[in-house]
Amino acid sequence: MVALASFTLLPRPHLSCDHIPNTYSKKTLIYRPINLKNLASSSTTLPRMSVSSNLQQVDGKYSLPSLKAILFDIDGTLCDSDPIHYYAFREMLQEVGFNGGITITEEFFVNNISGMHNEELCRVLLPDWDLQRARKFMEDKEDLFRRLAAEQLKPVQGLENLCKWIEERGLKRAAVTNAPRPNAELIISILDLTNFFEILVIGNECDRAKPFPDPYLKALQALEVSQEHVFVLEDSVSGVKAGVAAGMPVVGLGTRNPENLLLDAGASFVIKDFDDPKLWTALDNI
Repeated sequence: MVALASFTLLPRPHLSCDHIPNTYSKKTLIYRPINLKNLASSSTTLPRMSVSSNLQQVDGKYSLPSLKAILFDIDGTLCDSDPIHYYAFREMLQEVGFNGGITITEEFFVNNISGMHNEELCRVLLPDWDLQRARKFMEDKEDLFRRLAAEQLKPVQGLENLCKWIEERGLKRAAVTNAPRPNAELIISILDLTNFFEILVIGNECDRAKPFPDPYLKALQALEVSQEHVFVLEDSVSGVKAGVAAGMPVVGLGTRNPENLLLDAGASFVIKDFDDPKLWTALDNI
């Protein structure tokens, strides 16, 4: 299988996610990975909170008693959208000479971009640009993402069955994301989930986006449920940290991010998709 970085960039109208395989580029780059810890000031330190004890493992089986709601991330959780985001960032960053014009790898994308909101990415990726120019770059990148997503996006395997299970039991549900609202609404529409979600919470419409707990706390307040009766589905490190900081157990989706990173961030366990037996064993124990 051909590595991602070996693709020739086509004119934007012809870009297709069908050309994006699930592999990592092995090309050596001259960049140094961004250390996000050094970027954080003391005012943005996440609180230390323990995960709610309602997600328990007994005899190798997970139990989720008293469940009243499930909160979903969107990108990488409802759908495998990271390859599209990666491809859009890869093309556009190369166009502006990022990293000396050498294309970023998928590994760089996972470590430095995935799960972050655009306001923070302006500072992380384009620190020497004025904010207005950096924001315009992000807007153009999202325009490209939406053009690709409209034709290429597909749900994570098993999503339809999980949504049906949730509806049959009358559980509350919300989508909680760092994605811009137009992206989130487009993805939910493409996946035919507009009427499924009761609440859509956008990270940059809160005081603080993920990895802070604010978006998830806002969802709990809107749904009028306690974190003791809710769990979160997340695919990114920042999303897992946000759910844990909000006091909820988090089930990680190993869509793209390595399982060990999600577990280190606080995920209770990691599933490969919504057909994973580990998830259904837990749901059967409610």
